[in-house]
Formats: sequence, C-alpha cells, structure tokens
Amino acid sequence: MTLPLRDVSPGAAPPPTPLPSTPRRRRAIALAAASLLAAGLLGVVVGGGGTATAGTVGAGSFTETLPPGAVLPRGCGTVSTNPRIFATADAPAGAIPTNDWWSSLIWKRNNCGTSENLQAHPLAFKAENNGLGLSYTTTPAISGTATGVGEYHYPYTEDVRVGVAGLAAPVVKAAGWTDWTVTADWSDGNRSMRATIGHGLPFSYYTVTGGGAAQLTATATPTVWRNSGATIGFTVNGHDYVAYGPTGSSWTVNGAGISSTLAGKGYFSVAVLPGGADKAALADTYGRYAHAHVTGTRMSYAYDPATGSVRTTYAFTTTPREGTETKTVVALYPHQWRSLTGATPITPTYVSPRGAMRVLAGVPSFTTAMRFTGALPEVPAVGDAAGADLSTVTNYLNAELANPEGISGKDTYWAGKGLGRAARIAEIADQLGITTVRDAAVAAMKTRLTNWLTAGSGETGQLFYYDRNWGTLIGYPASYGSDEDLNDHHFHYGYFVAAAATVAKFDPGWADDTRYGGMVDLLIRDANNYDRADGRFPYLRDFDIYAGHDWASGLAPFFAGNNQESSSEGMNFANALIQWGQATGDTAVRDAGVYLWTTQSAAISEYWFDVHDENFPAGFGHKTVGMVWGDGGAYSTWFSSAPEMIQGINMLPITGGHLYLGDHPEYVKANYAELLTNKNGPPTVWQDIIWEFLALGDGDEALRNFRANSTFASEEGESKAHTFHWIRNLAALGNVDTTVTANHPLAKVFRKGTARTYVASNITAAPLTVTFSDGTRLTVPAGKTATSGAYTWSGGNATGGVTVPTGPPPTGTPTPTPTTPTPTPTTASPTPTSPSPSPSPSTPTLEPTRYLAAGGGLDGTAGPAGTVTVVAANGNHDGTPTSPQVFTATGLTGTYTGGATAFDLGVDAGIAVGNGVQARVSYDLTGDGSFDRVETYRYFATDPIVGFERYRQTQGLASATGTLGNLAGGTVKVEVWNAIGNNPTTVGTGDRSTITLPYSR
Repeated sequence: MTLPLRDVSPGAAPPPTPLPSTPRRRRAIALAAASLLAAGLLGVVVGGGGTATAGTVGAGSFTETLPPGAVLPRGCGTVSTNPRIFATADAPAGAIPTNDWWSSLIWKRNNCGTSENLQAHPLAFKAENNGLGLSYTTTPAISGTATGVGEYHYPYTEDVRVGVAGLAAPVVKAAGWTDWTVTADWSDGNRSMRATIGHGLPFSYYTVTGGGAAQLTATATPTVWRNSGATIGFTVNGHDYVAYGPTGSSWTVNGAGISSTLAGKGYFSVAVLPGGADKAALADTYGRYAHAHVTGTRMSYAYDPATGSVRTTYAFTTTPREGTETKTVVALYPHQWRSLTGATPITPTYVSPRGAMRVLAGVPSFTTAMRFTGALPEVPAVGDAAGADLSTVTNYLNAELANPEGISGKDTYWAGKGLGRAARIAEIADQLGITTVRDAAVAAMKTRLTNWLTAGSGETGQLFYYDRNWGTLIGYPASYGSDEDLNDHHFHYGYFVAAAATVAKFDPGWADDTRYGGMVDLLIRDANNYDRADGRFPYLRDFDIYAGHDWASGLAPFFAGNNQESSSEGMNFANALIQWGQATGDTAVRDAGVYLWTTQSAAISEYWFDVHDENFPAGFGHKTVGMVWGDGGAYSTWFSSAPEMIQGINMLPITGGHLYLGDHPEYVKANYAELLTNKNGPPTVWQDIIWEFLALGDGDEALRNFRANSTFASEEGESKAHTFHWIRNLAALGNVDTTVTANHPLAKVFRKGTARTYVASNITAAPLTVTFSDGTRLTVPAGKTATSGAYTWSGGNATGGVTVPTGPPPTGTPTPTPTTPTPTPTTASPTPTSPSPSPSPSTPTLEPTRYLAAGGGLDGTAGPAGTVTVVAANGNHDGTPTSPQVFTATGLTGTYTGGATAFDLGVDAGIAVGNGVQARVSYDLTGDGSFDRVETYRYFATDPIVGFERYRQTQGLASATGTLGNLAGGTVKVEVWNAIGNNPTTVGTGDRSTITLPYSR
C-alpha cells in the first residue's frame, strides 16, 4: 500500500562497455552464495564478540546490526523478535511468508489470539478462539458516488462457525502453508483442531483430536435439506453448505447447532455450494471428493521464448482420509478461466469480489496458457529523431544533465523514484546518441546504487539490513511501513533493480556477482524470491500466486483483508526482473519476471480495470479502481481523492515494461473519459502520467494535449524529456498489437491502422535476429534498438548513423525549465494556519515528556484521557498544516541534549479508507515569536479499523528548517492535521499522546 507522492556525487561517467555476447553463469554463483549465507558462512565480523554483523556479497554488503533509530516488524503491539511464536513446532522451516491473504493469522498485529478476516474466495474465514468462521457474501456493499470516491466490498458476514464442542484455544497458530493454502491450529490442552483453507477451495478441511464432537454453529437457524448418514446439507442466510463426515458417522441438529461424533475418526470437511444450482445433485458431485483433503498446493511455470507463451500449472496434493479418490474441486478466478487449457468448467459459478469463479470438479491440477507480448527498455525513437521534435527532446535532455534523478529522496521509495527517472533519461539519451546525458545519468545511478548496496563500518543510513528472524532485507531509511509492516518491498526495490539493469547495459562489470550483482539479486529475492531452495526469504513474498497479483501490506491487519494500490509499481518490479535477467544472462530471473509480468498484467486488466465490464458489481459506477482489497475495490487511494491520482497510481511509472497498459486501447480511452468526467475537465496534476497512458489508446490526442500545455509540473518520477519522447513516438507507432509475439523478450509490435511496426532491443555485443510469430524477421545490431515495417526509422538507433547535437540548444529554441517539485516543501512556514489555542501555563524548567491536552496545552503531566477531532482534509495538504489541532507550551527553559524530537500520538480514523494524519513540531527557543526550528513529519496512513494506532516520529522527517539550541523561556508548538482523506481523524489526549523533547532541565 505504498503512498506515492513523493546524493548524487559528481564524477566523470565511464565510457559504455559492450556486454559479452554469451550469458554468464550468474545463477550458479548466486545459488552457491545463497547456500553459504544460509549456513552463516558469508558473514564478516566487523564488531567485537565474534558476532557476524555484516554480510559481504561481492563488492557489496548488508548489515545485520540494526541502524540507530530503526524499527523492526512487530506483532501484538510490540517488536516481535521471533515471529514463529504464532507458528506450531511442525510448521515449515525457512522464512515465514508475509504479504499474503492469510498473513494476519501468523502476524497478529491487532489481536494476539486470533486473526483478521481471511479473504480466500469463494469463502472468507476468520479464526476465532473456539473455531473457524465461514462467510460467503454474495451481495456487495457499495458506497460513494459514480463521479467521486467510492468503493465496493463483499464484507465478511459469518454464516457458520466450525469447531469442536468445548474448544477454547488461547491462540490460533499457523501449522502449515503452501502456495495458496494455510493450515490453522487450535489447541486448549484438552482438544485440538486443524483446518486447511485456501484460495479457490469451496471446501475447508478439518482434523480433530482429543475427543469432543465436531460442532457447526450457524448464525441463524439453518434449513436442513439433507441429513443422510454422514452428509448434512443446510442453508443459512441464503447460502447452501454441506458437511461431510466419515463413513459410519451422522449429524445431529439442535437449533442453530449441528454436531457429530465423527464415529471417532476425527476428520470431516465442509463445502459451500454456488447458488442457483441443483444443490442436491451438486452435493453428490462434491461428495465424491470430500474426503480427499487438500494438504498441499504448488504452482509451476514455464516461459517458452520460441512461442512467446507462459504456461502455468496449479497442482493440488491431497490426502485421502477414506477411499482412494485423490482429485478435488476448485474454483477459478477470471484471469485463470479465461486462459484455461485442457479442462472444461462445470455450469455453476461462485460470486466473488473478483467476479464469477468457475468450477472444475474432479481435477488434480489445471493449467493456463498466456501470451507474453514483450517488454522494451524504452519505446523506440521513431517520431522524435529528426527536425523540430529532435530539437525539443534534445533540449529537454540537456536540461537534465546536472541532475538526472530530479529528486533527492533519502528513503528506499523516493531514492527509487529518482533512480527510475534517471534510468528513463539514460535509455532515451542512448537511443538518440546524446552520450553526455546518457553517461551522466548512468554515473548518477551507479553512485546512488553503490552507496545503497554497501553497508560500511559505522554507516547508519542508505543501506540494507538483513533480519534473520523475519527473513527479510530492509532498506533504511525505510518509508510507508517497509520496515515495521514489511510493506511495499516490490514497489521500492523494483526501482533499484530496474536502474541496475540499465547500468548493467553500459557497465556489465559493475553488475557482475563479484561486484554489485549479488546485492541486486538479494533485493530481488527479498521482494519476490524466485528460488524455492533459498530459505532466507519466503518464496514470492509479495506475489499472491493464485490471485495473480501482488499484495502491498505485509501483515494484512484489515477488516477488508489485504490490499494493493499501485499495481503498476508491482509491474515495474516484474519488468525490472526481465531487464536485469536479460542484461546479466540470468535466465532464471528473466523467466520469473516474465511469469510475474504476464500473470499480473492479466489480473490487472480484470481486477483494477475490469476491461470486460464483468467483474465490478452493478451499481459501483466506475471503470477502474485505485485500490484492490481482499473483499472488494475502491475508487480511492491512501493519499489523495484527486481523480488523476486515483487513476494514475495504477499507471506510473511509465516505462517500456508498461506497454501492457495499452493491451485494450478502447478501454484506455474509456478510462481517460471517466477521469475527465470525474474531474469535470482535463487533468491539472500528473498530466504527464495521464497523457502517457492516453497515448496507448490515442497517441495523437495525447500529443495534442502535450503540445498545448507543456509547462505543467512533472510528476516526481517523470521528466519532460521522457514524457515528450513517449507520447511523440506512440503517436507515430499507434497502438500495441497483442496478436503478434516474438522469440525474444525485449520485442514488441505496434499497429497504426492496418500497418505494423516491429521493434526489438539488443543489449548484447553481437548482432541478433528476432523472429516474430507472423514470420517477420528483424536483424538488430549490437547494443541497439531496431524497428521495421510501417514506421521504419532508417538510420538512427538501428545503425548508429544519426548525429545528434549534444551542446547548447540550437538558437531560437527555448530550453524548457524542469519542474519537479518535491511532495512536501523543503522549508516550512512557521506561521500557524489557524489561531493557536491558549497556551499551557508557563513552567520555569522543562519536563522533556509533554502530553497533548484537550484544551490545546502541551502539559508536563498527563491529564485525563480524552480525544480531539481533526477535520477531514478534503484535498491534499501534505506538508501544509490545514485546520490543525494545535498544542502549545510556553516559558520553557532547558538544555539541548543534541538529540532529536520523539513523539507517540494515538490516532484513529475509524473505518475511513485513505486518511493520513500529519504532524509539525515548531521550536521558538527564546519566546520572541519567531520559530527557530520547524520539523514537518511524513504523514501516517491510518487503517480502516476502529481503534487507536501509533503515529511516531519513525515515520520520518518530510522537511526541517533551522537548528535546535537551548530553550530560554521558549515555546514549543505541535500541530496535527489531516494531510489527505475525506474523513475526520480522532487524536488521543491526556496520556494517549506524548512528545519527548531533546532537552534536560
């Protein structure tokens, strides 16, 4: 759930070095390193006591000493040094999974005993102390408007709870997990139960020990329509369920309760049936497989470059509790059944938040076949390679010479955004032969990447820390919960890997495993480990294998399940793997990228865009969502209610790996039309992102828009050079043609009218011939991008024969002024935006810990617990206090200790989605009315769950001005306001919120 929006050392760039023509054996080296590090043999002692505190990987390194002030993942309200306390002793070895649909079961941030709602589909579950709740919600709850922020959910509404009579487990643990299932464990010392649940399973499977009858408790008196021997079928809340006991058992109904002794055999299963079917006949069909308990799931994929296809097999391991049947019943998501091969679904379908789920009965596995339509390092320069357009893009590029990264982000996300910007500049400058700009961009990326990929002795920031307990590599400074919640690693690290791939093209030695390639590989493995044998990181951490897309939240602490906002930043990671694998000759990484890219692009078209207009519920009123939740979707973001940002967050960053956004050009135009409607006019922010997206559906209109207004402020990860290059060339090329594939991953086909243009990129040192599926062959020179067909660029990058000016812009052509504002001001005005309340009484000396008081004071002692309300933002006020609650203390005298401000604020936005509360602390050292130090902190995105969360200074500084010194009758002021969101936020007062000042008496 990244909330986007929002040091380059000088040095001569080395000349580009051609890549070797044969792939290097990086995979073998990486696997060897993995086994050594897993055994603790890659540690380097940098501290006393013989403790391995750092690991070296080639010339790079990471630390195992937590940087000062850094925070780690935590559960149950405290830092948890052993997340396995919520796993059973026989749970799988290796790093625990995070970022999954069931992560709250093992993480337990909000409740140390049970879980949040687990959105598996078609069922949702909730682990309670006395059993497992089952919910099959078929009626959506829709809120908001068709032109404003809105959302739909299929909320968890329990139909029945499955347990054992008398069961009261203090903690529900995770006993096992496979690719898309989890097994939960209940034990109270007398009796125990285990339940296996998963994506696509109409069944939940149970084993019980220690005596006691199986107990099903409905939330309303059930209507029993079958009670025959070991099988009972019943309807509750309009939903049909069937429980299957062992042969020889029977079921007893008593009011809302249904129980069975299970004939002493200790196993049973419960299935939900799709509505509108012959439930008796379907109960018989399901009954054939009821005792083939699913005990494992596994996905395997194969990318075939020759055919441009990705085949993915989803296999089930079953354990027959009785009989010999080993097949099962499974429900498929739309992105799966649209690509299904070799099987035919049966008629009934399930309702789900992702649309209709089709059923396969009696299968051990199923396979999908999807077309990989290719990615590019960048669109080719066919339209801006001559004349006035060449001058335009050249001017834009030369304006970036001094600072290709644009922004100076210090945390992993914003540093990554700067790297992504520089990578785009390097790619297009290389195509156009503007080597000075290209080399400056490559040098800037190398400097920043090398800094991050090394953890020198005494270094405390811009490094990576490996935590063995959690099995994760965290970059510090972290942001948006990438440390405490393990959020968004694929978002952040995707930018790093993509930039490293561009560097590898021009300096392959830098990317070798003996230098920095091994550290890049660790970033890949942390976010989405492609190697099942590597136990340091969970397999495909951020990617939900069955759902077909990433999840951003590491712990899923929400009533609505897990969530992801920026699907396109997830695709940035997938594309980065393709580019990196291709640049370094690592086919395992490349193929993993192709699998992620192909699968997720299909899922995005279904669940974020609903291009077939079949999956969003009637009455939702939108053609896209900004966020996908486990139980639905929302036309909103975590950080803004602006339509440009709600829609644009699933477009950025625009790269040659994001051409999937144009797979459905008519949808592109419909998406843009909705934005104009909801905005009541053209975009006024993020114009570059929106128009680059539009160019994939209507390049000519996008180009007209750009030419009419090219002075807009660029989005932080964009540049005018790249925006113009992208739009101008797509206007020439036309739309993406998905009907033709290639035998090379870096190839794409475009179509304008009836004529095709074929494009391929060759980053090796030898010529390459690419064959397309329609028989077209394209020879590509070493290190070049070539085109052929309708729009053939005769010369330029295909032959290296074009000469491009690299000096000052031609006379008479204005040089554009780059406009890349930072998300929060680098200086903050000390002038309050609303009148301050009466200050607290003067105190002659300072109590460092102050308490927010309901009357606006900042008191030295805790008052009674209370709350104040911060009004809704109703706009974006990131960095600018707007209608804040203000707390002030005056007459403070104290000695500055040299430390930093700390605060711990209790905040709660209730069930509101997309709220973010922000704080500013101002110091007037002498009480003269002028603030000498002003600190604005990054806003904290509140979750849509009732209950206080902790907003701390660890969120990080957004900006600071001035310096601290001794207080002599001084004033300290704390302002708290909503930076984003359309709902108010409650802030705790009294002992609920404190600020600790870096002063002594």
